[in-house]
Amino acid sequence: MSRTRTALALGMAFAGALSVASATATAAPLPLAGSTTVTPAGHAFKATLSGKATLKAGSVTVTCTVSVATGTVPAAPGNSNPAGPVSSPISPPTYSSCTSSMPGVTPTVTTSGAWTVSMQHGAPITATMTVPVGGLVLKTTGLATCTVTAAPTAAANVGGAWANGAPPSLTFTNASVPVKVTGGFGCPTSATASTFNAVYQVTDTTDPAQQITVAP
Repeated sequence: MSRTRTALALGMAFAGALSVASATATAAPLPLAGSTTVTPAGHAFKATLSGKATLKAGSVTVTCTVSVATGTVPAAPGNSNPAGPVSSPISPPTYSSCTSSMPGVTPTVTTSGAWTVSMQHGAPITATMTVPVGGLVLKTTGLATCTVTAAPTAAANVGGAWANGAPPSLTFTNASVPVKVTGGFGCPTSATASTFNAVYQVTDTTDPAQQITVAP
């Protein structure tokens, strides 16, 4: 592969790697009809990546194997909404142990700001993670030096699905996020979006014998 084609492929990977850090295109609005209750009220929880978070851009795959976020179910009566979703603040998800299938490139992800996750009961149960403006930044070193910023001008809604269970899971499938890319040679400065796939398992850290549950 020529140096130019290699640089362009790297650029595509860098744009995609951003979505590994959380991220996705604005999801369809959550349904406003239907009740939602998240229990146990007031309990803290932790979402831990199960397996790998992967992003594929063309023939290039970016993989992160470690990601964690924490949050708290609202106390009653805020854990119940008779006509819409229930929203919880969460910590900015951390992402580490990230690699690229292209040699000579090291991605680093940082997150910040006020993140939230909203649950809407239905069939299926939907989940929306909101990334604040500039809440995720990917920087690369090696063959190319690029900076990719998620939600560069407005908060972005990351659409996913929730499944009750022991433990429950939160899944993002081919989600996408608006991005802004800056940098020199090899950086895809025209890229405006990236995609994300990941599965998180959620545990109740207040009482590990219980499960976080989304019900009508």
